[in-house]
Amino acid sequence: MAPPELSALGVVEAAAEIRRGAVSPVSLVEACLERIRALDGGVQAWVHVDDKGALAAARERAEEAKRSTVRGPVHGIPVAVKDIFHVAGLPTTAGARPFAHSRPGEDATSVARLRAAGAIILGKTHTTQFAYRDPAPTRNPWNLAHTPGGSSAGSAAAVAARMAPLALGSQTVGSVLRPAAYCGVVGFKPTHGLVSTAGVIPLAWSLDHVGVFTRGVADAALVFSVLARRNVVAEPGGPPRLALAPDLLRRASPEIAAHVQATADAFARAGATIAEVKLPASFGGIHAAGQTVLEAEAATYHEPRFAKHADDYGPEIRKLVEKGLTISASAYVGANRARLAFSEEVMELLAAHDALLSPTAPAPAPEGLASTGDASLCAPWSFAGVPAVSLPSGLGASGLPLAIQLVQAAGAEARLLSVAAWCERQLGFSRSPGH
Repeated sequence: MAPPELSALGVVEAAAEIRRGAVSPVSLVEACLERIRALDGGVQAWVHVDDKGALAAARERAEEAKRSTVRGPVHGIPVAVKDIFHVAGLPTTAGARPFAHSRPGEDATSVARLRAAGAIILGKTHTTQFAYRDPAPTRNPWNLAHTPGGSSAGSAAAVAARMAPLALGSQTVGSVLRPAAYCGVVGFKPTHGLVSTAGVIPLAWSLDHVGVFTRGVADAALVFSVLARRNVVAEPGGPPRLALAPDLLRRASPEIAAHVQATADAFARAGATIAEVKLPASFGGIHAAGQTVLEAEAATYHEPRFAKHADDYGPEIRKLVEKGLTISASAYVGANRARLAFSEEVMELLAAHDALLSPTAPAPAPEGLASTGDASLCAPWSFAGVPAVSLPSGLGASGLPLAIQLVQAAGAEARLLSVAAWCERQLGFSRSPGH
């Protein structure tokens, strides 16, 4: 099997090939490293590639596989890790200047769980500074003149460019699903708190989620099973009952709104039930409430270091911390109460359907690298702490990927991923950058 074919394998397929002895973890890692060498000069997804460590681990996994000793469901699978996650022995930079760099001796819990299940850490991928808005150097593999999104910029780009079949990211507002949408891959974030954030540099504790990037829904489900230690299989069920909120379509560009409506119509022709729904009144205040919580919690985390290194912070994260330091306790508590009220109110609507269908982002990836794009259509579900998935659903007039977002109630990951698998089958999206 030639390296380009190996680098195109998804997680489930590659793991199965390794188990049956048809593919060596060494060959798979070498194929990924070859893609990185060929493409990363332009894409700039990676902060640090651990060639030697990854190949040494691959040789170990290969020997174990020959003895039929498989550590877990992702045995031999290469993983890209966003550079706010600690990986033992590798530097953590958080996209920041040297004052914030460290070399941890322990893995983040999510990294440790993947390793224990047989995964191989390829290296660290670029993040926006401290996972906020100051852009990373990463470019969109579909068009290097466009942003890949953020904050998990390098993770999304690495999976899209076939440099790794799997990447870890984090989402506080829209930092997994938006870059997944811009880069034409699957992005999934589970219920808040379901996957440990231990060993991940926080942005806002109440809102931070560990998420994953893959090239298919079944891959995301398998990885989630490892991270959350629960068995979830994304088997497509019968045609789902989908909710569609016109208010969310009105927040998107005409191209995206028309695309999501056309996608809903196609799902209906395939047997899905589409019900128009009205979001609860508390939706009107969710963005302001969530932003206040984000500002206050980010400032709380950064305050000790910010006092000494304010000038080393990028302009966006600096503004965030400065604003957060002015927020009163009563304003913070009021915002959190409003956020939790929306979460409670929207839960009934979500649970009454198999998923809420919406755009992931208001438009395809913007041109230029000065911005990471608009997270407003992901934000409500991050602030509510409910699971959401982004699926690539087509290409726009610009040739850049389009995406849909599916949302479910807290704890209903299995239901959401089953619906996502059904939708993925109907969409039939198989394009990749350059193909």
